[in-house]
Amino acid sequence: MKKMNEQILADYAQQLLGIDSPTGFTRHAIAWIEEQVQALGYTCYRNAKGNLIVEIEGPADQPVVAVSAHTDTLGLMVRAIKKDGKLAFTRLGGPCLPTLDGEYCRIITRQGKVYTGTILSTAPAVHVYKEASSQERSEEMMEVRIDELVRNEADVRQLGIQAGDIIAIDPKTTITPSGFIKSRFLDDKISAAIFLTLLKALKDENVTLPQKTYFLFSTYEEVGHGASWIPGDVTELLAVDMGCIGTDLSCTETDVSICAKDSGGPYDYQMTSRLIELAQAHQLPYAVDIYPFYGSDCGAALKGGNDIRGALIGPGVHASHGMERTHMQGVSAAYTLLAAYLIEK
Repeated sequence: MKKMNEQILADYAQQLLGIDSPTGFTRHAIAWIEEQVQALGYTCYRNAKGNLIVEIEGPADQPVVAVSAHTDTLGLMVRAIKKDGKLAFTRLGGPCLPTLDGEYCRIITRQGKVYTGTILSTAPAVHVYKEASSQERSEEMMEVRIDELVRNEADVRQLGIQAGDIIAIDPKTTITPSGFIKSRFLDDKISAAIFLTLLKALKDENVTLPQKTYFLFSTYEEVGHGASWIPGDVTELLAVDMGCIGTDLSCTETDVSICAKDSGGPYDYQMTSRLIELAQAHQLPYAVDIYPFYGSDCGAALKGGNDIRGALIGPGVHASHGMERTHMQGVSAAYTLLAAYLIEK
């Protein structure tokens, strides 16, 4: 196959990152992906919990494989309305709370109204609070200031805001001239954009896959059960998610990461070895690493009782669950390794 088209990838990524989809509130992102997939001429369907599954037919005598990327992101939910009209919140997934101090957000009511706001410490002003810089950034010590003239709980309720409403965080997506992609929620919308770019390339280049293949866009990965159910004929599942960067890890933003083990245990040895061989054969920048505080759709599928082999790859992403960043080189390497895995059986 040809090299990844960076402009197509960037277009898909920027559009998808611009659609709010905290875990449990992914229907708009899934609907947008479904539109793109159907426009390319693929057959797809949703399961009961909202995962989008693209089914590509292949020879009946070959083992069936699936690849997964998740569309749900981190976010917040309204926990309570405070007496002064600010909002207490609870986390959706595991956002790094100190990085949220000062971030813009959107409060989405169940009636579909959207209000803007800012996430702040409860001691936000250095001219007022001695502890402004030192106070712990925790759920109890942070709140949302709404951009409406509200002074008390009744004013907020008048807006239609209530406990259980979604608070979506502004991703601040930027692609630099030097090839860096920086945004919240590259975990894992950058992989979903890789899937769309590859699905388009398979059509444009008239490539036939040598086996029946499912592309799975999951909706609850951030809370541990995104791909807990997969189609029953799948024998291998490759999760494509962010690669970790940090202490004891060799991955960088320009690499594709191949995970040998995460917090749930080791990935399939043969699958992982095959991915390493493919990365070497294509002369890709890659790293093999162990993620100590990580779970994936593959882990969810295994814990869900599916009789499968599983592995995990992804572009290197810096500052996960905070202000994340990757590079087009790492994204392209992940794209090429994914394509090689699916085509070179």
